[in-house]
Amino acid sequence: MPGAKVNGVNLYYEVTGDGFPLVLSHEFAGTYKSWEPQVRFFSRRYQVVTYNHRGFPPSDVPEKASDYSQDILVEDLYQLLRHLGIKEAYVGGCSMGGNIALNFGIAHPEMTRALIIVSAGAGSTGRDTFVPKLEGMAQQVEKVGWKVLAEQYAQEPNRIQLKKKDPRGWQEFVDDLAAHSNEGSVPLIREVIIKRPPVSELEARLKRLKIPALIMIGDEDEMCLDPALIMKKHLPGAGLLVFPQSGHAINLEEPDIFNRALLDFLTAVEAGKWVIR
Repeated sequence: MPGAKVNGVNLYYEVTGDGFPLVLSHEFAGTYKSWEPQVRFFSRRYQVVTYNHRGFPPSDVPEKASDYSQDILVEDLYQLLRHLGIKEAYVGGCSMGGNIALNFGIAHPEMTRALIIVSAGAGSTGRDTFVPKLEGMAQQVEKVGWKVLAEQYAQEPNRIQLKKKDPRGWQEFVDDLAAHSNEGSVPLIREVIIKRPPVSELEARLKRLKIPALIMIGDEDEMCLDPALIMKKHLPGAGLLVFPQSGHAINLEEPDIFNRALLDFLTAVEAGKWVIR
């Protein structure tokens, strides 16, 4: 089982294929397995790196809340790439992983050839409802755990689209979520997701980040629509792609469209055709 001791924890990772590195960071409700449709497609051309964040077995699950923050997860990714000898990569992520990818690009632009930001930024607007909802989720996880909550969570308004489109894939998502660490999930909610800075607070840093960026969002993922527009407005190299009748996990809901759009983006970057304002 491949693992890297970085930043005080052991992170599980997988490297598939050869070529320029494409690093994919998973969402809170997923794991490295969430990127399987992309690994199978992009490993034909790229070296695809997927991994589990701290708090997601088989990566380590630290006990202290102070061992979790968005900055810590960004540093985990930085040290993982250093461990793998990767000096530059396409860096992408979904949801929580999308925030990590974006903030990795801000912290380490010299290592970021391009950014892929998927369904990211929830909580940047509407925090008066977002924060209580997330705290309620943390309390539920503490009380009953993911084995009880997974199916209910997977039928949220921005999740049910996956069940409608791909029932088998949705069940795989539920099963993976049910196996999450309750002890890891609670501090991830409270210390990472709730406390991360809204993208609106990153305006000055986004404007200085002159690298290619593709922002992808589902039109039924309401909490992420405004943040996507904020990022599109302030990132000089950003393009925005909206998936119709789609929710949060668009890489699983529409893998063919997602993969082709991402491939077109990477091809444009490699040809020097992606515009940076």
